[in-house]
Amino acid sequence: MGFDHVWEVEHHFPEEYSHSSAPEVFLAAASQRTSRIRLGHGIVLLPGAHNHTARVVERINTLDLLSDGRVDFGTGESSSNAELDGFGIDRDTKRDQWLDHIEAATRMMVEEPFAGWDGPWLQMPPRNVVPKPFQRPHPPLWVACTQRETIPLAASKGIGALSFGFVEPGEAEEWVGEYYDIIRSDAWYRPGSRSMPTLPALCRSCATRTRTRPSTGASTVPTSSDTPWGTSTDSATTSPE
Repeated sequence: MGFDHVWEVEHHFPEEYSHSSAPEVFLAAASQRTSRIRLGHGIVLLPGAHNHTARVVERINTLDLLSDGRVDFGTGESSSNAELDGFGIDRDTKRDQWLDHIEAATRMMVEEPFAGWDGPWLQMPPRNVVPKPFQRPHPPLWVACTQRETIPLAASKGIGALSFGFVEPGEAEEWVGEYYDIIRSDAWYRPGSRSMPTLPALCRSCATRTRTRPSTGASTVPTSSDTPWGTSTDSATTSPE
């Protein structure tokens, strides 16, 4: 059908949308029915009350092996009161929790054996976290970026930014520019881990169709040939959910 990626979300307790509470099950099934398409977790909720980091890593690595290295590992914090309150997660500390857990998860994928972790939100003794992933040192990392301040954070860590259609075209272009300004610098390089310097957006190759699309559709951000996210004949866009 021409698709290169499929992304499956993780949400808990929704009433009217996104009934996807076990994306690892769906993606495992998809891995056995496909041979080329990449399988993206968009995203795994990483504060520990949602998912223990070691279990997340075990599932991601197993899926990567089953799919012959087609996994993209997206993570995030959750912003839903239903989820945060349901799992007893403090909204004021969820960003710090995510940072602690994603650092530990990356180490678990790489270290043989895992040397252990003593962070503010995760403590774990040395253990052999297996299996190791098909992709080395680990699958590409992504983070959900629904807030502007997450963009420089993602770029500084060399993590791909999963953006959403919640912003106007001009603001979206600023987000993209800020991300790649950091990527072009030396501030983002992380030795020993795999970086994913990408901020994707929906692209339409037909300029006429893009110009005539109703205002309720995707918002267009024109790009030029000297930008890393498009060409002179492309339009980078953000799409509403």
